[in-house]
Amino acid sequence: MTLDNVTVIYFVALITAIILHEISHGVVALWFGDDTAKRAGRLTLNPVPHIDPLGSIILPAFGALTGAPVIGWAKPVPVNPNRLRHKRRDMLIVSLAGPGTNFVLAAISAVIARELYHGEFFNSLSDLPLQVLIPLQFAVVNLFLGIFNFLPIPPLDGSSLVERALPEKYLPRWYQFRQYGILILFALVFYTGIVGTIFNPFLDRLYNFVLGV
Repeated sequence: MTLDNVTVIYFVALITAIILHEISHGVVALWFGDDTAKRAGRLTLNPVPHIDPLGSIILPAFGALTGAPVIGWAKPVPVNPNRLRHKRRDMLIVSLAGPGTNFVLAAISAVIARELYHGEFFNSLSDLPLQVLIPLQFAVVNLFLGIFNFLPIPPLDGSSLVERALPEKYLPRWYQFRQYGILILFALVFYTGIVGTIFNPFLDRLYNFVLGV
């Protein structure tokens, strides 16, 4: 099976966006006093230290080739909450830095794509000029990652909102639940349409903003 330009660009954009997502966690942790990620060599744009073979290559490639949902992850950037100045508060901000970065990148990419799009006729995304398609796909990927990571399911960043809101006496039960989060997440992604239901209205607005469709 061959991959078209749209799929290849999406795949490359996904890996890039995931890496920037992880770097942002480490940068914000450093601002708040934890240099663990820096000492581990994770505050770098070099993709090699960030790549997780399953989450960064195999699973996204499988989705791209088969039409299954294309999701992925990089190696989590190490953060030591005990080194943060205000443990619970700062850890919340560190967690939200990832999706926050994705939303900023999505907005910038969407504006660039809109400025470069001159109303060219197209039947599908593959008909768009590369200078429009590349920032558009980068905007799509980052919008998806931002929304997806805000889901309040461990290990996604949105779960940090739950941890911050829960009274401390309930945290042990939450930590027990957290170990099953990845199973729940995979069930939602691959066996229900809830992710598409949440994401598609935002995607439609993005396309309307950039392409007027």
